[in-house]
Amino acid sequence: MSPVLELTGLARAYEGRPALRELSLTLEAGHTLGLIGPDGAGKTTAMRIACGLLTPDQGSAKVAGLDCLTQARQMRALLGYMPQRFSLYPDLTVDENLRFFAELHGITAAERHIRREKLLAFSRLEPFVKRRAGHLSGGMKQKLALACTLIHEPRLLILDEPTTGVDPVSRQEFWALLGELASGGMALWISTPYMDEALRCDEVQLLHLGRVIAQGPPAEIARAFPRRILRFPGLAPAALTPLLAGLSGVTVHRFGHDLHVVCDTAQEDALRERAQSAGLEVESEEPGLEDAFFELVAVAELAA
Repeated sequence: MSPVLELTGLARAYEGRPALRELSLTLEAGHTLGLIGPDGAGKTTAMRIACGLLTPDQGSAKVAGLDCLTQARQMRALLGYMPQRFSLYPDLTVDENLRFFAELHGITAAERHIRREKLLAFSRLEPFVKRRAGHLSGGMKQKLALACTLIHEPRLLILDEPTTGVDPVSRQEFWALLGELASGGMALWISTPYMDEALRCDEVQLLHLGRVIAQGPPAEIARAFPRRILRFPGLAPAALTPLLAGLSGVTVHRFGHDLHVVCDTAQEDALRERAQSAGLEVESEEPGLEDAFFELVAVAELAA
């Protein structure tokens, strides 16, 4: 079976500055691919190219075998796109927004009613059909945007940071809906700044400065982390400075109230001895996806 989404060697620059460098990926039906990276990494550029909204400087993008530029009209019938910002009509009700997007896609009145009922039940928005979209909470706005994006029953769903600014409970509910879509065979390509969301994906790509610096299932990327991590609970960065004297290649990242120190095995003993002499608490930490992401970005920036 051919992939639902196939990007090959995509590159794009803005005013001579590369935004995307040789991005390639494939996405199969029923799978979820997460695109992870800091602001400016090239995530939105890649997604807009796949939607046929931007022209790449080189490379190709296909949805279900259709070229995203030369066959854009046929391709868009198979694709649903949720941009970062709420893009529905705030003065229209939930019901009116659903009807508008159904008519935009040429869905007949009879079929529109069937899909409306299905999507209202799926999104749990039945009690709010008469409420104006602008008066919905952040989580409900995203559910409505998702329902409108699904009204034409696409095979591929592209979501650009869909839960940014949404409360934690609504984020969980939104991802439960996405899980149902993937279980039903839809392909999902999602960018997110949240590592807990990345862990829900079948596979992730870590993107930095327009280039993929790691790719694979989240657990495998974390397991491949080659260095040691020491956690200093509740420690201020200034208190750590004397411990790091003379140790090259050591990196420090803040995780909540704690500091994670990434070091080589040979440096671990020295750090533990110095911490003990200073009366500081130190613990070993199993690497997670976030640790791998920070470390890979640091290495990429040194190499840039």
